[in-house]
Amino acid sequence: MNGLMASSSVFLHRPVDSRLAFASRKNHNAGKCGNGRVSFMGIGTRRLPVVLSMTASADSGDEVVKSVLPGNSISIMVNGCSGKMGKAVIKAAESAGVNIVPISFGSAGEDGQTVEVCGKEITVHGPAEREKVLSSVFEKHPELIVVDYTVPSAVNDNAELYSKVGVPFVMGTTGGDRDKLYETVEKAKIYAVISPQMGKQVVAFLAAMEIMAEQFPGAFSGYSLDVMESHQASKLDASGTAKAVISCFQELGVSYDMDQIQLIRDPKQQVEMVGVPEEHISGHAFHLYHLTSPDETVSFEFQHNVCGRSIYAEGTVDAVLFLAKKIRLKADQRIYNMIDVLREGNMR
Repeated sequence: MNGLMASSSVFLHRPVDSRLAFASRKNHNAGKCGNGRVSFMGIGTRRLPVVLSMTASADSGDEVVKSVLPGNSISIMVNGCSGKMGKAVIKAAESAGVNIVPISFGSAGEDGQTVEVCGKEITVHGPAEREKVLSSVFEKHPELIVVDYTVPSAVNDNAELYSKVGVPFVMGTTGGDRDKLYETVEKAKIYAVISPQMGKQVVAFLAAMEIMAEQFPGAFSGYSLDVMESHQASKLDASGTAKAVISCFQELGVSYDMDQIQLIRDPKQQVEMVGVPEEHISGHAFHLYHLTSPDETVSFEFQHNVCGRSIYAEGTVDAVLFLAKKIRLKADQRIYNMIDVLREGNMR
């Protein structure tokens, strides 16, 4: 099993399934999230209409489209290459014919190490002299796009570095100060794709949720919400995707605090309660959102389960190709997201 499973179901009575049981469904002291809406579109204050189109823009130009097809001088530098997502992106990029620059940024403890991925030896540099190293790589590879899959604590410092050097980048790392992240990149006016979710199909689901929230505010007023999300033990923070979905439910009238998210990180629980296949314990994303009416006679469930990392890696490569096309078209130098990538309709 390696892919995306998604379902939305309506039940008059909740089916009994011990694997999907929550710790508690009652007596929640729910409240609106103090940080405001977590929008997949960007910062919470952004309220842009979501319109999906799977056709290429009229001004794209056949030659420009062809120029960003795999094998056309696009180079990527994957920071965090020693991690599982970094390795997955390198594998997907190589399969797509994208050139991999054999240099990466990592922690101080990784400085000077060599990581072998897909037969390529990549030298890892620590925090020292990062600006000098990146500037040199960018000069040598003028069509360079950086891909960031590092750690939440490095998000803002890395974004400041990319902005200072002026190198386009795709930020797949979650966490950090997201408001500061957007402010930094907007001020620098560089090309970037920033998204809390790189899986294209999950992005489409999130877009649909935002459309529903915008067009039918308050539709679920009075309903209670339970959220469970299960990820590999190495993921310490709550899912950005879960927060984005919850924010949509809040606009639909549901009272819920982000602290109520049930995080499942114990492998035994993941197998026995959630139903994660054992071979994907080290890399999965299972989300379950359960809504119950005030009188408990109606319930809704939204579920999306991902095993492995290929869906995110492939989406990241699509984001790279999208950004390369925008650069060659001399489009607006701004922050794009995965919904923009979906709209473009040139995914492989």
